[in-house]
Amino acid sequence: MSDVPAGLETLDFSFSGGRPAGAFAPVLVGVVGSGNLEVLLEAVDGHDCAVRVETSARGFEAIWQAVMDDFNARHALAGVRVSINDMGATPAVVSLRLDQAVAEIQGGRP
Repeated sequence: MSDVPAGLETLDFSFSGGRPAGAFAPVLVGVVGSGNLEVLLEAVDGHDCAVRVETSARGFEAIWQAVMDDFNARHALAGVRVSINDMGATPAVVSLRLDQAVAEIQGGRP
């Protein structure tokens, strides 16, 4: 039995070969109820960046893939788990929230 509520689509992406993010406290930016999106970054062991998206907007995997490919091209992180809870945010808002989260783990530098 899944712990994802009915109606949500879950998408998983993984990227390898990035630079290690190092240890950092979990970072949460955005709120699902305000802006329709929240992003959580957590430090994990390993050499990958694993992304899980839970979204109410079904059928947009190709768009999510493009947004996550762009994120990886700009930041190329390793040892990071990204959790995204989405209720219909636009790709621009997703990119903004991801950039905000990365800036937090880099001490405010985007």
